[in-house]
Amino acid sequence: MIVDLPDTTTAEVSRALVDVRNEGGAVALGRVLTLIISTTSGTEEEAIQAANDASREHPMRVVAVVRDDPAGAPRLDAQIRVGGDAGASEVIVLRAAGPAGADEEGLVTGLLLPDAPVVAWWPGTDTPSVVAESPLGRIAQRRITDAAAHPDPQETVDRLAETYRPGDTDLAWTRLTLWRAVLAATLDQAPYEPVESVEVSGAVDSASTELLAAWLGLALQVPVSVVLSDRSTGSSGIHGVRMRRASGEIHLERAVPDVATLTQPDQPVHDVSLPRRSLRDCLAEELRRQGPDDLYGDVLTRGLAALDRGPATGAGGA
Repeated sequence: MIVDLPDTTTAEVSRALVDVRNEGGAVALGRVLTLIISTTSGTEEEAIQAANDASREHPMRVVAVVRDDPAGAPRLDAQIRVGGDAGASEVIVLRAAGPAGADEEGLVTGLLLPDAPVVAWWPGTDTPSVVAESPLGRIAQRRITDAAAHPDPQETVDRLAETYRPGDTDLAWTRLTLWRAVLAATLDQAPYEPVESVEVSGAVDSASTELLAAWLGLALQVPVSVVLSDRSTGSSGIHGVRMRRASGEIHLERAVPDVATLTQPDQPVHDVSLPRRSLRDCLAEELRRQGPDDLYGDVLTRGLAALDRGPATGAGGA
């Protein structure tokens, strides 16, 4: 069910939500959190769809604040989506034009679920300079950004490190979950030798590459170098990891989509499933955690500073 509310107010939206539940039987009870999506016009549907998909694991209320024509006349248009149009969530889309979009906190305050955590998500390039001090960041327990959406992901990661507050997280970190699992499982096998050095390679526009390198340096307490390649070959994301030990080199390389090759001394070469994670999977993982991600904070504030960031090269791959 979709209910359109043109030229409205947040109070009218709240009343309409009550009417929708009374008339259609949509149940708000059991919602575990409120997810606020802050974005601009034309980019909201992908984020809303990812939230709808994630809501099957985390039933929630989704409030999408869509800023439209900041120079226009003040106006608020709203849309309520429930049932099959909203997955296991209630979706409220607020399209704010002109000065009506300047007070995001005021727009959403009356629509938050009582006694439920608030998560704020900026899926695009309009991330606040200090996320935790932004109007939505101040009312949220968790704050999700995506450095990969920015023109310069590395600069964005550096800024996130400078302004980090407990509760912040970024989807560039969440995309590393499978890489981290494979590398940890590999090192948990004989001969249990210490790693002497690490090299992580990836595309120059991959925020996840440096976060993976920072995590390895922090976890293993060894020198880690980063080799970044331009996009002339079309290869993106993380390319591979080399870990050197006394008995030889461990090499995990993803040369083709979704599959990585694991090479170890005195062992046959293995193909490992290593797909790129979907937006829905990353969002669902972040919504499982309601407290601060202390490891992410350590990687940002301590691990990045210890990296040896080499210059970008012209060759793709690891």
